[in-house]
Amino acid sequence: MQTILAQQQDPAPVLVSVFLRGGADGLHLVPPVADDAYHRSRPSIAVSASDALRLDDTFGLHPALAPLLPVFKDGSLAIVHQCGTADETRSHFSAEDFLNHGGLEGGGWIGRFLHHTRSADDGPLTAVSIGPNVADSLRGSAAVAMRSLEEFTIGASNPALRTQLGQLYGKAGGPLGSAGASTLTALARIESVQRQQDSASSTAGYGTDEFSSGLRLIARLIRARVGLRAATIELGGWDSHFAQLTLTAGLMNRLATGLAAFHRDLGSELRRVNLTVTTEFGRRLAENVSAGTDHGRASTFFCMGGGIAGGKIMADWPQGGLASGLLDGPGDLPVKFPLHHALGSVLRSIRPDLATEKVFPGLAPGSISL
Repeated sequence: MQTILAQQQDPAPVLVSVFLRGGADGLHLVPPVADDAYHRSRPSIAVSASDALRLDDTFGLHPALAPLLPVFKDGSLAIVHQCGTADETRSHFSAEDFLNHGGLEGGGWIGRFLHHTRSADDGPLTAVSIGPNVADSLRGSAAVAMRSLEEFTIGASNPALRTQLGQLYGKAGGPLGSAGASTLTALARIESVQRQQDSASSTAGYGTDEFSSGLRLIARLIRARVGLRAATIELGGWDSHFAQLTLTAGLMNRLATGLAAFHRDLGSELRRVNLTVTTEFGRRLAENVSAGTDHGRASTFFCMGGGIAGGKIMADWPQGGLASGLLDGPGDLPVKFPLHHALGSVLRSIRPDLATEKVFPGLAPGSISL
C-alpha cells in the first residue's frame, strides 16, 4: 500500500529539544573563570581556571562536560550565555510554563511550530516525547509519548490484524485512509528497526542511563526516517540548593556523554538535525550557606547540529566583569539574550519563511546569530 509516509524522499529537518529540569546553573556549566568576582562569590564551589576546559579568554567548560569539547571545537556546538526567558518569578512552575508555552498564551511552542509548518507529509511519528507523558512544549500537536520502540506497536504477532486494518483503511480513502495507512507504514518501519542490529548506536558511546537511552532512541528514529520532525527529552534534578558539586557532577557527565554520543551516532544525518538544550532559569551568582546556589535568572543555551556556526560563545560580558554592576535583583545574572530569540533562530534555520511571532505570540520578535 503506497502511503504518504512511504513516499517521503527527502527527509524533513528534525528539532530535538532537551530540557534540563530544575534550573541548571549556567555559571557552573560554562564558568567565567577569568572573572575574579565569580571566584570571590563562590569560594567553595567555583570552577578553577586550571580545571576548566578553556573555551575563550573569559569562559571555560566544566570538566565534567569534557565529552562536549570536541563537538564545540569542530563547530557543531554553539553556546549562548546570559540567556533566559522574560519570566521573573524565579518559580519552577511559572518559569517552566513560560518556557514550554513560549510565553503567556496556551499551547506549546513546538506544537505551534509544527502547526504553522505542517504539510501533507506529516504522519503519526511527526512528534515524539521520550518518557511517559507528552511534553508541555508539544501541546497542540498530535505527539506520542514513548520510552522504547516496543511501546509503539499493535502486535507484530498478529499479522492478520495488520492486513485487515490495511484493507479497512484502503476502502476508507480520504484523510482517514491516508492517516491509517501512514500509521501502518510507520509501525512497519519501527518493527524493521527493532529487527536490525543497531550497530551505529552500539559504537557511539552512549551511557546506560535513561537520558542516553532516550537520545539513542531518537537517533534510531531519525536514521529510520519515520517522518520525525520534533522530539523532546528531559534530564531532571538540577535544583542545586544544597551540595551543588556533588549534585551536579553526575548530571553533567550524563548530559555530556549522551549529547556527544548522539553527535557521533548520527554522523552525516546530523546535518538535518538541530538540538537545543534549555532550562527554566539559572542560579544566583553567590553560593549559599549550604554550598549550593539559589534560583536566579539567566543561564546558558546550547545548540548542536547542522547549520550551526559553533565553536564560539555568545555573551555580553562587561569589561569589568561581574563586579561592575552587572547583576540583577538579589544577585542574579540578568538576561541579555532572550531565549525565544535563540529558539526562533533555530526554527528559522529549519524553515526560513517562518514568522516566529506565530510560535512565540506576545513576545517581541528578534534573532540571535547561531
